[in-house]
Amino acid sequence: MMGDVPASDIYGPLVGRAEELDRLAGLVGLGTPAPEVDAELRQGAVLLAGDAGVGKTRLLAELRDRAEAEGWRVMVGHCLDFGESALPYLPFSEAFGRLAAESPTLATSLVAAGPGVARLMPARRMMGDEPHEQAESVRLDRPDLFESVHATLEQLGRAAPLLFLVEDVHWADQSTRDILSFLFSRGFRSPVSVVASYRSDDLHRRHPLRTSAAEWSRLPGVSRLELTPLPDDDVRTLVRALHPTPLPERAVRGIVERAEGNAFFTEELVAAAESGTGVLPMALADLLLVRLDRLDDDARQVVRAAAVSGRRVSHELLALVVDLESTALDAAIRSAVESNVLVPTSGDVYAFRHALLAEAVYDDLLPGERIRLHAAYATALSKGGFGGTAAELARHARAANDLPTAARASIAAGDEAMAVAGPDEAARHYELALELATATGVDDVDLVNLTLRACKAAVAAGHTLRALALAQHQLRQLPPDAPDVDRARMLHALAHAAIVADTNLDLLAVTSEALQLVPGDPPSALRARLMSLHARASLERGRDDDAARWAAEARVMGEDLGVPDVVADAATTLARIGERAGDPEAARVLLEQTVADARQAGVLNAELRGLFSLAILHYERARLPEAIEVWARATEVARSAGRPWAPFGLEARVMGAQAAYVAGDWDRAAREADVRAESPPEIAEAMLVGVGLAVRAGRGETEAMEAIAQLRPRWEAEGLVTVLTATAGIDLHGDRGDIDAAVALHDEAIASLSRLWERKDFQARVRFSGLLMGQLATAAGRTGSRDRRALVDLGAEPLDIARRIGEQRAVAAWGHGPEHQAWLARTEAEHARLRWLAGVEAPEAAELEQLWRQALAAFEAFGHVFETARTRARLAQVLRAAGNAAEAAEHVRAATEVARRLGAQPLLTELRTLGAPAPARAAAARSEEALTAREHEVLALVAQGRSNREIGNQLYISAKTVSVHISNILAKLGAAGRTEAVAVARRRGHLTDA
Repeated sequence: MMGDVPASDIYGPLVGRAEELDRLAGLVGLGTPAPEVDAELRQGAVLLAGDAGVGKTRLLAELRDRAEAEGWRVMVGHCLDFGESALPYLPFSEAFGRLAAESPTLATSLVAAGPGVARLMPARRMMGDEPHEQAESVRLDRPDLFESVHATLEQLGRAAPLLFLVEDVHWADQSTRDILSFLFSRGFRSPVSVVASYRSDDLHRRHPLRTSAAEWSRLPGVSRLELTPLPDDDVRTLVRALHPTPLPERAVRGIVERAEGNAFFTEELVAAAESGTGVLPMALADLLLVRLDRLDDDARQVVRAAAVSGRRVSHELLALVVDLESTALDAAIRSAVESNVLVPTSGDVYAFRHALLAEAVYDDLLPGERIRLHAAYATALSKGGFGGTAAELARHARAANDLPTAARASIAAGDEAMAVAGPDEAARHYELALELATATGVDDVDLVNLTLRACKAAVAAGHTLRALALAQHQLRQLPPDAPDVDRARMLHALAHAAIVADTNLDLLAVTSEALQLVPGDPPSALRARLMSLHARASLERGRDDDAARWAAEARVMGEDLGVPDVVADAATTLARIGERAGDPEAARVLLEQTVADARQAGVLNAELRGLFSLAILHYERARLPEAIEVWARATEVARSAGRPWAPFGLEARVMGAQAAYVAGDWDRAAREADVRAESPPEIAEAMLVGVGLAVRAGRGETEAMEAIAQLRPRWEAEGLVTVLTATAGIDLHGDRGDIDAAVALHDEAIASLSRLWERKDFQARVRFSGLLMGQLATAAGRTGSRDRRALVDLGAEPLDIARRIGEQRAVAAWGHGPEHQAWLARTEAEHARLRWLAGVEAPEAAELEQLWRQALAAFEAFGHVFETARTRARLAQVLRAAGNAAEAAEHVRAATEVARRLGAQPLLTELRTLGAPAPARAAAARSEEALTAREHEVLALVAQGRSNREIGNQLYISAKTVSVHISNILAKLGAAGRTEAVAVARRRGHLTDA
């Protein structure tokens, strides 16, 4: 009885209600009212309406806090669901009772001024507090009581603005409704505002509040504010705020769809997701099922039958399933509609007001009830004529244990889904059909053909690993005497999935076995497709001559047989071979023609592969704008075809985002990587999150560390995820100063990729080496002399690996492109910087400068905007040490411009140490003899604990010259020694943490 609006700080952040809160605050007179609020309404009454759980209490908590912060008194009262035994005026008793407990002196004065209020105090309403005769002697008429309450609120308002909150008025008794009517119609001369909240979805046609609320809304000074469901983006934000770790986007989208904008539903579904059960939480189910309990028996029967159908059901179908004559059925449906359980939609269809209500009702059914109702639906749908789908029939037949019907319907449902570009749904239907047909032994189902359909749908939906598993399982199930063509078709499905997945399956062996099972005479489409796949497998192994021969044969056979997908696929392979042979222009022409032919023939897979290969050709030639444009085309083609996660469609989006990142269009990269409001497969989401991680790492977002943990479980399934995670993660850890974590991530990523790809030397290792070496070098500039040798030792192996891979790729003309050259040059330069800053076998100044100029030229040639800027920053560091301050300043200026445009905070921090003196330092310089630029450099190294010899080695000056600089520094700072000089310098702003 003495409850309160919970403090707003027990909730998470207020999401998506800022506009409603401002509107509500304006209506009651808080702060600056919203522009559209009339002056006479600024201190009035507000009816706050909304469905259960939509966020009314949360909004009132924020309103209460805002009012109290402005010096208002806030009183709160609740209506409770006591049914027929509700205590009259309960919210007023609660509010005045709390006032008496918190301010007894004030309460006494109020009772003296308005004695009737005493009758509402909780202590006066308990059994046995006073004799019945005494209670009768002080009985008040209702008008006197109402006047007394009004006068009391008026008096409180004169002392300080008063906000009176009455919650859950849908449960209010008649007396409470009457006194609210009196207060609303009477109004107040002092600053008193009343807010009454209620559940709009509880107001069925005969609800007593329905009439009252309509009357109140017509009164002057009474406003009505309806809380509508939260938009999907706000629900998504709420989910992210509530869940302690990142959820897969598919799970987030599922919660968003089921919650339907309801904050309470969202909270409960997030809790269920965190528990991992996925079961509708009991608290939520109980809240929803209260509506069912209020219906009569016939209406409950109808609602339960409708729940078995799903979210929606037609009147005609419902009539066949429910055992009620037409008049009783109509009355039952009307009762459910008037109670806001069902809602009429277009045509003769009814839908549940909330999808979760349908779930709760279904979960509440007894097993026997479910089976009987599902069987009735299956029987009705089998007759046809109700607009039902094969998917609906499959669901009902399976739930009714009619497994043969469910298997056949699932196949039909899969075919229907594929026909409307729904490969994800098709894959699920086909897999279910496989499961049911295998279990029941349905004679008229071809398991090989069904598996092929399931594999094709799974690949198109982006579930390549699932397709692999299906094909491998069916191959194991084939009997020894199975026809060769069946085994060959399954091997083709296996190879087709494996060639676009990261797996250590021996693809060449699979295609070789399949080719032995399918003779070349007579020619067949299966043989042609196998030859084309075999050519691609040979290309993957580096057997270019074999690949060219098989691709040429496949192309000819495909042309002869009129199989356009084979022709296009083989032509793309030939183009890639030509590019590797050193003729990229001819490869470009062939790819463009292949893409045009594939598009004209309507061969989506071949078109996507051709576009992807064309973009790769541009990218490897450092033609980034062209690559980005072609990848964007491929992404749009896949999306328009309803297959955004299909092979080469997904990869085009990933690589397009990566290319945008390299080209310095970080906003575009982030947009392409954003999978909110989509439902990608887990691997697809991981790849895109990985691309987005590069931008977040470059901008120094500390929250990005969570993404590393999110991506780590996907390493073993997709190497690109590992590459993207490690590339960003090395910098994220290193920029935070955690060099041990950076090294550990580098080593773990290499171990994972070596296992997955079954080789230790791969090009990504050169990039890893360059990034890690840079972090080691930066750490060497910060750490003490004892640890610098260890850092140099850590850099030895990455350097050797990078050099070895560089030598291997230099042998093949196709493998020594601008990106590889840039990272190889950077690794050499960073290793020299590491030795220079560590003072271990430090390179000569000329050598160090030359290495960094080479790295800069390589990144400029590649077009990597961020890495060019970072290379400039480190070249500037070298140039300053060599005394070339003017050129160093120019590089700092150019790099700073890029870093600011990109929002690259870690790079900006690095650049600040190379730029002009900080304001504090400049101010200190005006009050004393300023330190020179060289003295600032010496002072910074002294602060790191460097000896004179180490400082001299790093700055390319003699130890004696260092000693002279230190003497000058001590004199200018008035310090007696090196330690005091550092302390004084920090205090005066000569040294910063950066």
